[in-house]
Amino acid sequence: MHPRRLIIPAAAAAAVLLLSGCVDNTTGGGEPTTDSSTPTIAVDEAAAALLPAEIADSGKLVVGTDAAYPPNEYKDADGNPIGWDVDLVEALGAKLGLEVEYEIASFDKIIPSITGGTMDLGMSSFTDNAERQQQVDFVDYYNAGILWAAPAGESVDPDDACGLKVAVQATTYEHTDELPAKNQACLDAGKPAIEITPFDTQEAAANAVVLGQADAMSADSPVTGYAIAQTDGKLEAAGEVFDSAPYGFPVEKGSKLADAVQAAMQSLIDDGTYADILAEWGVEAGGVDTIEINAGT
Repeated sequence: MHPRRLIIPAAAAAAVLLLSGCVDNTTGGGEPTTDSSTPTIAVDEAAAALLPAEIADSGKLVVGTDAAYPPNEYKDADGNPIGWDVDLVEALGAKLGLEVEYEIASFDKIIPSITGGTMDLGMSSFTDNAERQQQVDFVDYYNAGILWAAPAGESVDPDDACGLKVAVQATTYEHTDELPAKNQACLDAGKPAIEITPFDTQEAAANAVVLGQADAMSADSPVTGYAIAQTDGKLEAAGEVFDSAPYGFPVEKGSKLADAVQAAMQSLIDDGTYADILAEWGVEAGGVDTIEINAGT
């Protein structure tokens, strides 16, 4: 459900800067209070033995991320990737005996970079679906749904949003699929259209709701939960989580890397590291017990 980033006009960018004081997504608020550095994790020799020879010989795992989707993956004040996805990938690297090397890229460049051989794995909250499986294989590690948020005390029904102005991060699944489908249903029923209002960042979308410039926002469930936590009671969940789908790490199609990552991630589940990381970030609701490959539809 994650976005393919786009460039916003200068006026919109200026507006985002003006709103930046409302929702603080930099480090210092909402992150784990404990030391989130990767603890000592023993290499899983069986998982490491599944690595493609070229990756094993290099000693590193090149991971592409756009680092723009808190709390999953985003940047700290120094521009370094942080988030629960990052903690998982660091633990994954440790299980495989590999150093993790991050490459920051726009979302829509990550899968082409994997198929082109310049990145080994993608880490940007990719929803595993049949269309993307034509290009890459996915190692599925988390279930995320859609969750709306609205100003505290306001009654908003995601299933009856006709006539509302809904903020969303540009080119997310919510922007390209969910809201257009809901809007078409409104039009077919002769009801007012949904005013779909995209922003370049999730922070800006949340700020629009806080400032009364939108009636609600729609995003992946862990992202909405994080936004609610950052607004000090100004936002609250509107309805329940719906349309759950797996997040997956994309890797080259047909590569043995998928098997190695699957085995290493399952090892992290079995030894409790996976659950500890999710709990530390407050996103354990979407945790899974079994790591699968290409389980999305």
